[in-house]
Amino acid sequence: MKYAFIQRHRRVWPISVQCRVLQVSVAGYHEHFVRRSSNVQRRHLSDDALLVHIKAIHAETRGGYGWPRTWKELLARGIRVGKDRVQKLMQQHGIRAKGKRRFKVTTDSQHDLPVAPNLLNREFSVAEPDKVWAGDIT
Repeated sequence: MKYAFIQRHRRVWPISVQCRVLQVSVAGYHEHFVRRSSNVQRRHLSDDALLVHIKAIHAETRGGYGWPRTWKELLARGIRVGKDRVQKLMQQHGIRAKGKRRFKVTTDSQHDLPVAPNLLNREFSVAEPDKVWAGDIT
């Protein structure tokens, strides 16, 4: 409020005199003036607007990001927001990261099925073509 008064009346009285009368520092006035005229826009997003961004990140990552990585992604996109706010919004709306699937072993080495015989015995060089064929399941 005091800074706005100084700003309006700076042509009438010197800034140093106005700051002395209003009991504010000259450095504080200049810092306030620079902060106000800064190119950085400091707009606070509403919870609904922030939630849209959070849901978009959640959809893009197919539910792989929890609140820490979502918060870092928001910062990377230039959306300044606190991590506690992101955590609270995600918790309130049930947005959670998917857990990793557990590794399931599918190999059964103790089966009773017949095993193919090893006819080559790792001797892959042959004298004539079309005598030995080898393949790989990969």
